[in-house]
Amino acid sequence: MSASFLFAVLSWTGLAAVMVRAFLAHGPRIAMALGFVFGVGLSSAVVLFDALGPLAWALFALMPMSLLYGASVARARMRSRWFRLLVTLPGSAFAAGSWLAAPWALLTLLGFDVWAPWLPFALAAIGTWRSLRFSVEEHDLVLDGRPVDGLRPIRHGAARTSRPLRVVQITDPHLGPFMSVARLRAACERAIARDPDLILLTGDYLTYESNGMDEVLESALAPLAQLPGRVFAIRGNHDLEVPEQVAAAMQTVGIRLLIDEAEVVETAAGPVQILGIDHRWRDRREHIQQVCAAWPHLPDTLRLVLLHDPAGFEDIPPGEADLVLSGHTHGGQVGLLDLGLSWTVLRSFGIPDHGFWGRGRERLYVHRGTGHYGFPVRVGVPPEESLLRIHRPAAQGGAR
Repeated sequence: MSASFLFAVLSWTGLAAVMVRAFLAHGPRIAMALGFVFGVGLSSAVVLFDALGPLAWALFALMPMSLLYGASVARARMRSRWFRLLVTLPGSAFAAGSWLAAPWALLTLLGFDVWAPWLPFALAAIGTWRSLRFSVEEHDLVLDGRPVDGLRPIRHGAARTSRPLRVVQITDPHLGPFMSVARLRAACERAIARDPDLILLTGDYLTYESNGMDEVLESALAPLAQLPGRVFAIRGNHDLEVPEQVAAAMQTVGIRLLIDEAEVVETAAGPVQILGIDHRWRDRREHIQQVCAAWPHLPDTLRLVLLHDPAGFEDIPPGEADLVLSGHTHGGQVGLLDLGLSWTVLRSFGIPDHGFWGRGRERLYVHRGTGHYGFPVRVGVPPEESLLRIHRPAAQGGAR
C-alpha cells in the first residue's frame, strides 16, 4: 500500500466519521457543510500528496488535527488554550492550505508538473501566525464633503481640526477558534487605554462555538464598563442567531445596543449623533431608508452610522451619513496588504473590503476586523486594532 493511498483512505474515513458525528448531533445541514468545507481541502491534499515529496509526511500529522477540529464543531463550546494551540491552529493551517492548493491540485489532475506545491501550505502557516497578531494603527479621516463619483476607495485627506473625534472601533471579534475571552478582553483594555471619545462595536461578537455559552461575551467585554455612556453597539448577522445572549451581555456591561435607533452623545469634539442600523439580508434598501427617515440627520451634529455590512452603504440616502462605520468583510481576509498593496479577493469584485471609501459626499470606513470566521485563517490581511481621528472641517458643520 502506497503512502498516498493510505493518506487518502485515512482522510476519507476520518471525514466520514466527522460527518456522522455532526449528523447525529445537529442534523444534515451541519453535516453537509462540514463535508463540503473539509472535503474540498482533503481532495487537494490527496491529489498533491506525491508532488509534495518528503513534505507529504507532515500531512499525516496535520490532517487528523484538521478533522479533530472539524469534529469539535459538532459540540458548541469554547475550547481551552491547549486545544487551540495543539488542534485548532495546526488544523486550521492545514484546512486553509488545502483550500489554497486547489488550483495546484487542478493543474496536477490535468497532467501538469506543478511548481512549488508546498507554497499554499506555507502561506497558510504564515497566515495562521498573522491571524493572531493585531496591526496597531492610527488613522486620520477627513470628512471634507467633496463629491466622489461612484463608490471607490479615497485618500484619508490632509485637512486637520484642532480637536478631532477619537473613535476606537471593535468589529467581528467572533469569539471562538481564534478569539478567546482573554484575547478580546485584552483588546478592550487596550482600546480604553487609547482614551477615545467613543468605542463603537459593529457586530458579529459570537460564533457557533460560543453561541449559548453563558457569560463569555460579558466577560470579554467587561473592561468597556469603565466608559459609561461612551460605548455603543449594533448587531451583525451572526448575532441574530442568539439575539437574547447578545442583548443580555450588552446590558450587563452597560453598552448601549442600538437596534434601528439613534442617540446623541456630547463629546469633547462636539455633539455626535450615532445611528445604529440592524443587519438585514432581505429588503435591505427599504429597511435602511425607513430607519434613516425615522431618525433624520440633526443639523450642526456629526452623524455616525453603524452598519455591519458595508454593502449597504450604497443604500443610505444622500445626506444621511457623514461617516459610516462597517466591518463584516474581515478586510477581505485574503490579499496583499502585508506586502503594502491594497488588493484583496473581495476587492476584485468591487466590494468595499477595508479602509476609507467615498460615494457622493458620504464616507465609509471598513474596519478589517478584530477577529475572523469562516475561511480558517487570514492570508496577507492582518486583524486591525486602530484609533480613528475623525476631522470635519468647519465648512462642513452647517445645517443640512
